[in-house]
Amino acid sequence: MLNRATIDRVVAAALEEDAPWGDVTSEYLIVESAVARADLVARDSGVFSGGEVFAAAFRLTDPRTKVDLHVEDGAWFQPGDVLATVTGPARGVLTAERVGLNFTQRMSGIATLTGRYVAEVAHTGARIADTRKTTPGLRAFERHAVVNGGGHNHRYSLSDAVMAKDNHLAVLMRNGLSITAALQGAIARLPHTTHVEVEVDRLDQIEPVLAAGVGTIMLDNFSLDDLRTGVAQVAGRATVEASGGVSLDTVRAIAETGVDVISVGALTHSARALDLGLDVRIDAG
Repeated sequence: MLNRATIDRVVAAALEEDAPWGDVTSEYLIVESAVARADLVARDSGVFSGGEVFAAAFRLTDPRTKVDLHVEDGAWFQPGDVLATVTGPARGVLTAERVGLNFTQRMSGIATLTGRYVAEVAHTGARIADTRKTTPGLRAFERHAVVNGGGHNHRYSLSDAVMAKDNHLAVLMRNGLSITAALQGAIARLPHTTHVEVEVDRLDQIEPVLAAGVGTIMLDNFSLDDLRTGVAQVAGRATVEASGGVSLDTVRAIAETGVDVISVGALTHSARALDLGLDVRIDAG
């Protein structure tokens, strides 16, 4: 999902946003011959993510800059750990610093939060998955970070799978068809490779939805008792996903109901950026 073309496109846009007509501070205060060496140092503990994105900020600003990554994406680190070293023309290093930090701080924050959710359910068979509640334009970056934290990705976009929610069902059933008949009619028109998921918010909707032959059923905002009942009712006939009301305080109990997947919007919309700093030393040359 996160390839070099995507990284370069997004990072280049961020660099242009941050220095549309150049970095006047560096250009006027730093001599052209100055060389910088900088360490990316952890101030927090967490899971590293976005190493190649961090490096791209410096590479795209000045190709002469070298970035050595000392940890891989997905690795845990502690305060004081040196995560990367940057060496190159000082003007370029200073110009790229904030953009590089912004990306890796954000991505490492998502990876770290995901890792905490994953740890809470490690004794169960439940997967922690993200949602489409991502920052516009940064979905590939943020979902890469979720995987680095041990989580899984839901459908990437609206183009990847059918996911019928309450509003979709209301429109689909406008001609008086039952849920089962309406879904069967839609499924019959789909390519056989397209996965179908349907959201329900009541126990009595489960059987009619399963009868249509869906692959995944989402139990939305169900109580713990109803989740347990729903899992028993589905009885392996579809993947069971739980959604709604998920937090670090509730995710363990939700996983223990026996659901297969727990989707968590907070992984990407509520993660705190980690405190990572770039300690720069400059040789005036």
